[in-house]
Amino acid sequence: MNESTPLKLAVIGAGPVGLALALHAANALPDAEITLFDARPLDKDVAGDPRTLALSLGSVQLLQRLGAWRPESAQPIAEVHVSQDAPSLLGAVSWRFGEPALTIRAIDEAVTMLGAVMSYGHVVAPLQAVWRETQARAPQRLFSRFGANVTALKKVDSPRGVEVDSGIAETERFDLAVVAEGGVFATAAKSDLVAGARPPALRHDYGQTAWVGIATFAGGDPAGTGGVAYERFTRHGPAALLPLRDGRAGLVWCVNSRDDPVKDLDDAQRVAVLNTIFHPRTPRLAAVSPLKAFSLGLSAERTLTDGRTVRIGNAAQTLHPVAGQGLNLGMRDAFELVRSLARQRDVDAVLRRLEWQRAPDRWAMIAATDFLARSFTWVLPGAATARGVGLFALQALAPVKSAIARQMMFGSR
Repeated sequence: MNESTPLKLAVIGAGPVGLALALHAANALPDAEITLFDARPLDKDVAGDPRTLALSLGSVQLLQRLGAWRPESAQPIAEVHVSQDAPSLLGAVSWRFGEPALTIRAIDEAVTMLGAVMSYGHVVAPLQAVWRETQARAPQRLFSRFGANVTALKKVDSPRGVEVDSGIAETERFDLAVVAEGGVFATAAKSDLVAGARPPALRHDYGQTAWVGIATFAGGDPAGTGGVAYERFTRHGPAALLPLRDGRAGLVWCVNSRDDPVKDLDDAQRVAVLNTIFHPRTPRLAAVSPLKAFSLGLSAERTLTDGRTVRIGNAAQTLHPVAGQGLNLGMRDAFELVRSLARQRDVDAVLRRLEWQRAPDRWAMIAATDFLARSFTWVLPGAATARGVGLFALQALAPVKSAIARQMMFGSR
């Protein structure tokens, strides 16, 4: 590709990350030809998808920049409260100072929110609507291939270095194909779209199950509930309540898959157990929706790029939900890729640079979530105590706590 040849870009996957990438590229690369592929039909209603997403402040700001932020559908996160049931070795300390806990507040970081909680549908539907509006204004360079199941990406020896086979049209060639179509850990090992040998992904099965659904607080919306995200480290694994509107919260409850204490409980029993495991300051729960189970593990590509193909979001890494940062890492992948393409017309140079540009943010988040997830499987004496001491220390060290808050909001910069 030379300076006079417009970039021809394929985006595979119209989830939050793929749509954000396509929209950002449409705005930042005014001469580029962009084609968005997704297997779902265009007329499929995505707005009603209830899956809960935790957005960092950086992701919120990107949605605002793209014109796809809908504050009426979001619950801002004003505070994150992380705690652990005090291990026996910390009994004397917890009697005097309370249970190990870390509190991060937006007001302390001089921001209006740490992030926000939204349903998957309320993130994707506005992004898709704005993409369709943007495409209608530039039909000569922006294209949609909904209902197109991309089955293969093939390297070709030509200026357009990658072929996309979508099954609904003739094979098309592009300068760059971005795979933003990911999934959960159980599907991360599916066959690759790109033929040829690549370094195998890092994979580790944590032997944990995440039970996911919606919880309702007793009394509807008790004082202090709105805007606080609660995470609790238990002996089985982490449990989290992500604030939603109207006195509800998204529930993520991680437990040992081999000795699952949740599987055989009915809804009433699950509520009773949850009310015993969260920190005393957490409002009591009145009900939970039927819960869905997902296997948890790490799947991380060793390299983001392969020829003229690059992977971002869950296509590049599937993380444990202990930090709630998987989507946000993908949004940062998308933003940085487009910013690099806007600055440099040489696609190969951009992809070479992208590897080391994204490495600090990407591998720091992978390492942090992997360490925390594995710590719940350790049988070493004192592992829980070490986590508790860490929470006490972080709460006392304001500069370190602020650095963690900035990492949560914006990633490594």
